[in-house]
Amino acid sequence: MLIVFIAFATFLLMGMPVAFAIGISGFLWFFQHPNLPITIPIQRALSQTQNFVLLAIPMFILAGNVMNYAGVTKRLLDFASALIGHKRGGLGQVSAVLSTLMGGVSGSSIADAAMETRMLGPEMIKRGYPKGFAVAVNVWTSLITPIIPPGIAYILYGTIGGVSIGRLFAAGILPGLLLMVAFMIAISISAKHLGLQPERPKRASAFEVFSAFLRSIWALVFPVMLIFGLRLGVFTPSEVGSFAVIYGLIVGFLIYRELDVKTFFTKTLSDSIGDIGSVMAIIMLSAIFDYGMIWERIPEKLANMMLGISTNPTVLMIIIVLFLIFAGLFIDATALILMTTSVLLPVARRLGIDPVHFGLVFILSAAMGNQTPPVGASMYAGCSVLGATMEEYTKASWPFFIAAVVVISAVIFFPQISLLIPNLLFK
Repeated sequence: MLIVFIAFATFLLMGMPVAFAIGISGFLWFFQHPNLPITIPIQRALSQTQNFVLLAIPMFILAGNVMNYAGVTKRLLDFASALIGHKRGGLGQVSAVLSTLMGGVSGSSIADAAMETRMLGPEMIKRGYPKGFAVAVNVWTSLITPIIPPGIAYILYGTIGGVSIGRLFAAGILPGLLLMVAFMIAISISAKHLGLQPERPKRASAFEVFSAFLRSIWALVFPVMLIFGLRLGVFTPSEVGSFAVIYGLIVGFLIYRELDVKTFFTKTLSDSIGDIGSVMAIIMLSAIFDYGMIWERIPEKLANMMLGISTNPTVLMIIIVLFLIFAGLFIDATALILMTTSVLLPVARRLGIDPVHFGLVFILSAAMGNQTPPVGASMYAGCSVLGATMEEYTKASWPFFIAAVVVISAVIFFPQISLLIPNLLFK
């Protein structure tokens, strides 16, 4: 298996797409075991596409794109501006609030980073924001989006680990809000240091805030409907994705009336096909890699090794977080979740760590891989929009990295941050 890991690391350093790096490395393992039928990797990859629960992933991706083209994003931006635009570094603060609101719509950090950098980035540059800081704000606040439910990462983790997806959705609410507050504090401190001014000269009136709230109400109630639909047994996780698509179409075509048939086919479906294809390629090919890991009993060996270091749950979670943050420097967040859930979750269970609590810490840590160089997909999406260099981005990112680590630490040491709402809703 060592040769496989070396090959995987080499492919990544060569710049090969993560899906192909995983798949080719997995095939190398089978070449080392000629006694196994060569049809197994094909069967493993195809079997991943037949998982009914994973059907929710393409549905949520399509729903997010429908919502974006339906005019939901624009109304959420107006609401976020009315709420927080009067603070120092107002556009940065708006980005943090907007990412929180977008968490209930798209669930994709990469899509959110690209969208917000495109919407807010040029205006930030006009108002004197350094280019690297403008990108860092929009990229790092997009980390909130996959944490606020619904999120694709919850479906992947829950499906692989056999954990309630409804409880995971509910568990993400408080950590997501805490992440928003931490980023707003980081933005405020940085804005003061850089001498940045508020977006609005004064606080919006209660009437302006209420009007903006009403205009965005259809987006705001969406995640609430999903969680309670799961809680009451109205939907399964797969069905809730289909409901999300229908809900987005109704909002776009009948309520806001900003989505038309031409836009739906030429933009919404086109974007969704590309997004779904990239995610499903990783999911399919990771099954080949995963087969070799299970055959070699890597999860069991790693579990024993970690338990040999410490049997203290808190210490072990800290070690796992450090490992995930380091691995996230080189591996896409989706691939990291697919590759390591079956390895790390059994370790957590053996120490009596609640799988939902562990899931939030795990997903938060893994999701940071989209924000960190050298291969962060969200980072590249933001930098390409404004033409910022990786050096500019990295230099401006430290306050946000520290804020994210503080939130992860809080969730580790205070499990009720993630477990309070699931325990109230799901007895």
